[in-house]
Amino acid sequence: MLGPSLYDFLRKNNYRLFSVDLVRELGRQLLECVAFMHDLLLIHTDLKPENMLLVSPEYAKIPDYKVYSFMSCSPMEGTCYKRLPKSSAIKVIDFGSTVYEHQDRNYIVSTRHYRAPEVILGLGWSYPCDIWSVGCILVELCSGEALFQTHENLEHLVMMEKVLGPLPQHIRHAEKYVKRGRLDWPEDATSRESIKAVLKLPCLQNLVMQHVDHSAWDLIDQLQGLLKFDPCSRLTAHQALRHPFFTRDHCLRF
Repeated sequence: MLGPSLYDFLRKNNYRLFSVDLVRELGRQLLECVAFMHDLLLIHTDLKPENMLLVSPEYAKIPDYKVYSFMSCSPMEGTCYKRLPKSSAIKVIDFGSTVYEHQDRNYIVSTRHYRAPEVILGLGWSYPCDIWSVGCILVELCSGEALFQTHENLEHLVMMEKVLGPLPQHIRHAEKYVKRGRLDWPEDATSRESIKAVLKLPCLQNLVMQHVDHSAWDLIDQLQGLLKFDPCSRLTAHQALRHPFFTRDHCLRF
């Protein structure tokens, strides 16, 4: 009844990033959905590109001059084509893990790459865990790859610090991961590959600037509000929708 998920669209598009204007339109709709759910006292708990479906499967092929003969085009052409959805309309799906705010919330939620720090640290979670997932999704859409590509809690937390700065002292309560007031890394790193994966990550500002050619500062400021470590300081969905990234006049260039 609907088109492909954003993850499947990215995959079939060889993980080429979306333009910042398309990210803005997708992000606006996602946050409108989250705001509506939160007003109903519902927490989705599993927001990710796989659970965001394009309404229409139709797309156009446009030249992608940044990609050359190692992709599907011939060396003589000097260009490749990328897919562009004809409509930016999306629907959020998969409410199987959705809970009311008053229900029991003492368990792990969210798919790993989009899991908030308070969930990993066992500090309890509520509406802000959805907002963290939204921030991770926006980074993925504008960069073409998941922000935190990891499958292990300590590595995940260290990656967060590498991208976003140190965890606030008042939320470092997980003795399993914290020693002498800091994350027990690289001492407890699982492998050299894990250390390399963390060290190669840029800070959030540099990561966005690598991929966004305009509106970068508005997007960076928006993401910094969505990805605050302290859930109490994180933007709400309604606050995020009032951010200049969405309200400032922009010339749409999908």
